[in-house]
Amino acid sequence: MGIKPKKGLGQHFLRDFAVAQRIALSVDVLAPAQLLEIGPGEGVLTELLLPKYPQLSVIEIDSESVDHLRRAYPSLGERLHYDDFLKWTFPVGHWVIIGNFPYNISSQIIFRAIEQRSVVDGLVGMFQKEVAERIAAGPGSKTYGILSVLTQSYFDVEYLFTVDASAFHPPPKVQSGVIRLKRKTDYEPDCDEKFLFSIVKAAFNQRRKMLRNSVKAYLNESNMDAVEPYLTKRPEQLSFQDFAFLAKQLKP
Repeated sequence: MGIKPKKGLGQHFLRDFAVAQRIALSVDVLAPAQLLEIGPGEGVLTELLLPKYPQLSVIEIDSESVDHLRRAYPSLGERLHYDDFLKWTFPVGHWVIIGNFPYNISSQIIFRAIEQRSVVDGLVGMFQKEVAERIAAGPGSKTYGILSVLTQSYFDVEYLFTVDASAFHPPPKVQSGVIRLKRKTDYEPDCDEKFLFSIVKAAFNQRRKMLRNSVKAYLNESNMDAVEPYLTKRPEQLSFQDFAFLAKQLKP
């Protein structure tokens, strides 16, 4: 198709049609009212999604890819956004995000989805396998960490399947993993969001130490009894609900 992958944009174009089909089918259970594809590149996913979701919107930061998409999929019209997703403002509605995400911003895409969760109902995305596993990991796992807790505080997470490097041009040096996020409708952390983020990050920055060490600055007589059972645990032993409880109790 003539588009040169740009290393600075983390571009690895998906060329395996069977993999693209699996990703496209994986979004159906989320029943998207409004679907946004991030970084369509050559449009292998776009081609599969448009017939089923004619109101598909796409956002692409690479001008060469944008020119190609305009020619190949003229029906996109104004729903083709030449923009940076991390700075893009979601229109009001119920959005589901899909894409073969650039590895260099994949974690930021997750945090953006969390930030915009009032309008983001879900996500199906391709990540570096290690990152996908980290997002989906549960308590007790070696890969359980900041991304796991913060994502699972707001979304149900499923690891769907692994994709070999040979499915891409150029092939990345690692395998990829596809995950699906669905916005929780029966749970919302009952605490200050920014403080929750700071507590989780502080805990996992000292993941080999007991929690007492990372939260000691917030301990006092009024909250000690409530949080005492957690202080001798390490962060990977705590669920996202545990962290929400701690954030509520420890907030100054």
